[in-house]
Parts: sequence; structure tokens; C-alpha cells
Amino acid sequence: MTEDLTVRRRLAMRNCRRMLATERPLTVREQLAELSALDVPEVLDELPDFYASGGALTRLEQQVADLLGKPDAVFFPTGTMAQQVALRYGAELTGRIGVALHPMSHLQRWERQAYQQLTGLRGLWPTDAPRPYTAAELAELGQPYGTATVELPLRDAGFLLPSWAELTAVVDQARSAGARVHFDGARLWDCTPHFGRPLAEIADLADSVYVSLYKTLGAVHGAVLAGDAALTAYARTWRHRHGGTVWQNWPAALGGLAGLAHALPRVPEWTAHARLLAEALSRLPGARLNPAVPQTHQFQLYLPYSADALNAANLQLAETEQLWFAGGWSDAAPGLAMAELTIRRSAQEWTAEDVLTAGRRLLELAAAQAQ
Repeated sequence: MTEDLTVRRRLAMRNCRRMLATERPLTVREQLAELSALDVPEVLDELPDFYASGGALTRLEQQVADLLGKPDAVFFPTGTMAQQVALRYGAELTGRIGVALHPMSHLQRWERQAYQQLTGLRGLWPTDAPRPYTAAELAELGQPYGTATVELPLRDAGFLLPSWAELTAVVDQARSAGARVHFDGARLWDCTPHFGRPLAEIADLADSVYVSLYKTLGAVHGAVLAGDAALTAYARTWRHRHGGTVWQNWPAALGGLAGLAHALPRVPEWTAHARLLAEALSRLPGARLNPAVPQTHQFQLYLPYSADALNAANLQLAETEQLWFAGGWSDAAPGLAMAELTIRRSAQEWTAEDVLTAGRRLLELAAAQAQ
């Protein structure tokens, strides 16, 4: 995709009157206005953080630690950096460089194998099936590992989650092998409806938990790594060594605090609406959903056209009718493409009938593109 097409798509999104699978992009001025409008004088009227300490940043770390039921938490500019540190700590503590993880996990697919390239760890795959691995598969790994990582939810497999019994069995198996447990919880915020348990009870299963500040919460960037005092002391040292102890982080901290206050409470509502809209989408000709019933407010939609045809159709729908259905289609098989749908604030006004109408129109435009 050329830069011109990227700009064209973003401008089309800005001009849409309704958006289904994403949020309208904001200008820098609009984002600054949102931050300025936050009614948190105790934060806005104090000095900002200084090299990752004080101000809104310290308040954010404490709030995340409390939500996750952990003794402490550390801000990182990126989740990639936070996870490298967590896995390095597990290796040094146990003396084992093996890391049990799913080959579809973010660590393996989207971080350029940083845990291997920069830290010298070795990834071990309990399974390559497109679902969370099981305790039995972990037990059959046949190799020592210092940390078992569990991505909650497993995004590339369709934002899939294990059952509570399956998750606790994996944790118990890792513990019996003398390993630490790390949750890649970039979207841990989204898991409470599926598990029916509060964040602290979920996080209590793991020794370390990473959460994102911009996924679900909507901050400009940032991540938090939570665990005990020994982990967080180690994390602050290695954050500095990685170049992550930057001068000021207050925009990310403010966005994170706002997300915890305003976005996090709406996750159950978004999840319920995702299930309603997914059922309607399943009635589109040739449509397939993964999973059939969303476990979070995100899921995969497959339609019977090429990614090029569907991306072009979506852009045409946006530019001519000011409706954004779903972009970012990728080819899954000949004549079949997939897009990830995120059901958040802007999607709440869409009814099942709205989705069916827009989906049918998208398919009409895709058919014309495919000719």
C-alpha cells in the first residue's frame, strides 16, 4: 500500500459519519483537547514525571498495580521492551533460556523475535494449532523452560481465550516444571467478560503481567509490567539499559488514566454488542466468523473475495457513502480474505440490521471490483 493510499484512507475515515470496526482518527489538536478536558486537577496541576518517576506516571503505575492485584508496576514506552525484560528476568532467575510460547503469539510474530535476537532466549512451541496451548501439550514439551508465556487473548488465532479451567491447568503445569508464568496481557482488559472474574483474580495466576495502554484504553502509547518488588526493581534497571527511561511520559500516562476511568468500564458492554453484531454478520453471503461467538469485543470476519477487492470496496463505501465498514483485509486463501473487527464506542450505534445492510453493500462493491 503506497503512502498516498494510506493518506487517502485516513482522510476517508475522518470524513465518515459512521464507523463500525474502528474509531475515527483524531488530529493532534483534537487529542490535545481531549487530554486537556480531563477532569483530574490533582494530575494536571502538578509537575510532570521526571525520568519515569512522579506525576501522572506514578499514579498510573499504582492504579494498574492495584487493578491487577500486584505489589508494584512499571511503565514502559512499548510492550516489546516490557516483555523482553520479563522474559530475561525469568531466564536469570531459573537459569533456563527456554521460553514456552505459542508460535502465533505477538512475541513470535510481531516483535521480530526480539526475545531471541536481543536476549538470547529460545522459543519452545507446545503446539502450532490455531488455539491456546493446553496443559497436556506443555507437559509433553520435553525441554526445560524458565518461563511459560500465555497471550490473553491469542490475537492471531481470532482473539481466542482458554476456559478458566484450561488456564489454571496450564499455570499449574508450568509451576510443576519449576517455571515462571508470564501473561502477555496487552488486551487483558478485554478478558473479564469471558472468564467472569475480576482482573486481579486473573492476574493472580501469573508471576508477571504486561498490559497495553493504547489497546482498549486508547492512550497514545505505552505499556505497564506488573509483578512483585524484585521483578519491578529489575525491570526499572533494564528499562534504563534499553533506553526506555525517557524524560517525560505524561501524555501516555494521562491517556492511560483516562482509559482506565472511561474505557475499561465499558468492556462488558462492547463485548455484548460484538456478539450481537457478529451474529448478524454471520448471515452475510459466504461469511465466516472466528470465533463463531466472540470471546472479547474483537473477532475475525472472513468474506469470499480477495483482500484487494474488499479493501477497495471499503474505501469506495467510505468515500461515497461515508460509511466505514472494515479495513485492513488480508488474503487468507484464494478468494477469501480476513479482517479483524474491533467493536468499541463508534460501533455501539450500529444495529444488527445496520450491519447487514452495510455488509451487503460492501459485498456488492467487492463483486464489482473483482470483475
